[in-house]
This record gives sequence, structure tokens and C-alpha cells, in this order.
Amino acid sequence: MKKSLCAALLFAAMVLCIGAQNAVIRELTGEVELKPAGASSFSPARAGSEVAQDTIVSTGFRSTAIIAAGSSVITVRPLTRLSLSEIQETSGTENMSVNLQSGRVKVDVKPPAGMKANFKVQSPSATASVRGTSFEFDTRSLKVTEGRVSFAGSRGAPMAVSAGSQTHLGDEGKAVDPVQVAEASLQPPPPAGADPGGASTPAAPMAEDGGVDFSFDW
Repeated sequence: MKKSLCAALLFAAMVLCIGAQNAVIRELTGEVELKPAGASSFSPARAGSEVAQDTIVSTGFRSTAIIAAGSSVITVRPLTRLSLSEIQETSGTENMSVNLQSGRVKVDVKPPAGMKANFKVQSPSATASVRGTSFEFDTRSLKVTEGRVSFAGSRGAPMAVSAGSQTHLGDEGKAVDPVQVAEASLQPPPPAGADPGGASTPAAPMAEDGGVDFSFDW
């Protein structure tokens, strides 16, 4: 009986310890504010401020914040609002979830040897999840600089995006294939005189006095 009680108390202590983990604002510039869970208003943040679970972080115009959370570093770009919905470490694995309400973030996830990290950034329209990588996400588009990211919209299957690739949400809420995004970026601009459909407009005839007659489609 005593052993069972001790085991239950130990488990409860471990759960409380996990739930108490906080992130810290390592650096900031400009106007950065925090709104802890249950608070009615925002208050100014400073370097060293703790960011507990479900605390909302908001950056103003020309303002940034660098948040360190375990082995992950989140760079919060200007005019961004987010909250850390999960900060846990258990059985050698860090679990981090960010709710990106608006704006853009850059995430670097680099767990130490022997440690695993599951990092997820979720917006109202898409989700990016990784295990050790570096990427930028702005609620609808994703750019991966290191590692691999699983990206999914509100519809369709998740899309694997590797380093050096990028994707975004299509009109139907599905993730666009990174190969299609790359091919579109390599297409040359239409030649001068081409209409929007891609057909070239015939050259304007020369007038008898050596001038050129121009016609415009408005």
C-alpha cells in the first residue's frame, strides 16, 4: 500500500514538474508584450522574462523577440501574436507546440545528442511539425532552411518539405507540392508585348512617315 502511494506521489510530482516548464525571452527589440493565461491585459516584456504555457506573446511594429524553450529557439517577427500551448519534456523527448495566431516566426530546433524534440507550429489554417530542423512560417507559407518539415493545410494530406524548399496553402486549403512551387519560381517572365494569356502581340506596323502606331488594351 505504501509503495503504491509513494509511486502515485512520485508520478504526480513528475507531472507537476513537466507542467511547470517555462520558456524565456532571451533578447528583444522594440515593443514586446506578454499576457499570461487568465490575465486581462498585456504587460511589457523584457529580456529574461519567463513565458509560461498559454502565455500570449505579442510584438509591435519593427519589434522582435527571441524565445528560448529547451533546445528550441523561436524568433518572433514584427506584428506577430502567438502562444506556447505545450512545453514538456518526458522520457528524453521535448514536446513543444506553438499556436501562431498571426505574423511570422523563425524556428530552430536542435536537440542535444540523446535527446529528441517534437515541435509543432499551428495556425488557424495550417500546421508545421518537425523533429530537429530550422524553418520560417507565417500561418500560410513555409520555408525550410535545414532538416525536414511536415506541412499540412486544413484539407489534404501532409506534405514533406525538405531543406531549401518552400510551399504554401493553395486556394482549396491544401499544401502545394514544393516541386510545383520551385518550377513556378523558375518560369521566365512573359516577353514584352505578350498578353496575359501568353500569346505574343504582333509588332505594330510602321507608319509612312517612319513613326510607329501604338495600340493599348486597357
